[in-house]
Amino acid sequence: MTITSLALIGFGEAGAILGQDLAAKGMKIYAYDHLFNNPDKRTALLEKADQCGVQLCESASQAIALGEWVMSAVTADNALEVALQSAPLMRQGQLFIDINSVAPSTKRASAAALQDCGVDYVDAAVMAPIPPQRLKTPILLGGQRAEQVCQLLGELGMNVRVVADVVGVASAIKMCRSIMIKGLEALTTECLSTARQYRAEDEVLASLHQSFPQMGWNGALPHYLISRVAEHGRRRSEEMKEVAKTSRDVDVIPSMSQAIVETQRGLVDAMQSADIDYPSLEPFDWINLIDRLYSRPNVR
Repeated sequence: MTITSLALIGFGEAGAILGQDLAAKGMKIYAYDHLFNNPDKRTALLEKADQCGVQLCESASQAIALGEWVMSAVTADNALEVALQSAPLMRQGQLFIDINSVAPSTKRASAAALQDCGVDYVDAAVMAPIPPQRLKTPILLGGQRAEQVCQLLGELGMNVRVVADVVGVASAIKMCRSIMIKGLEALTTECLSTARQYRAEDEVLASLHQSFPQMGWNGALPHYLISRVAEHGRRRSEEMKEVAKTSRDVDVIPSMSQAIVETQRGLVDAMQSADIDYPSLEPFDWINLIDRLYSRPNVR
């Protein structure tokens, strides 16, 4: 079996990169994004699709009708709704691949709705940011057709691996990892924002480097971690709500995950209040951002 066409629901950062690279492999990519319905965003979306070699569709139903498989790449808070809306639009035998960062219970609810319509579902967990590695970004798979999907996507150059034949395990791995990764981002943001106000950041970073010399606290790491919050904090806070749900579903109190939601969202809310957009910060320097937020005179 080969796969020659794919419907992408969601054409943001992840969807655009995957769509572009798979189109370059010879696949027909049909994409739909809700921004198509926004007249202010439509032209830019059409231009991006053209640059990626992707056919942009006017509706999800049009994209789904054209693709052999469907891949959902939307925000965490929209993932279940997209699955529920897609289910009655799909054909029996079609396949729905869910790469969204949501709780196992959310994915199981999506799978149940699709399976009720005769559609197979594959749980896919993206385990690293997509932009640097693109198709080589590690993705874990779960579900009854995960082996087949792994083989075919692997032949297209994707870095995929099956971890379970049931839905939920792959997403659980992703959610648990996020507690650490996005937690480290949040801790760094709070730690260095506070240290900067006391002009103690150099000593704090030197101490962190002494304790963890291989992590890069004396180099680019603080800039990278805080930049992830500044650029993607709103989206990441939505994912962390799903992480908290993951813990709560198994009676673990998600105290840290809830705090990470607040810190991730808090930075981007503060940036919005200060009329600071991320592109204006590039090349990113965390001290520049914190000084602008706290009205320090010596912004660099």
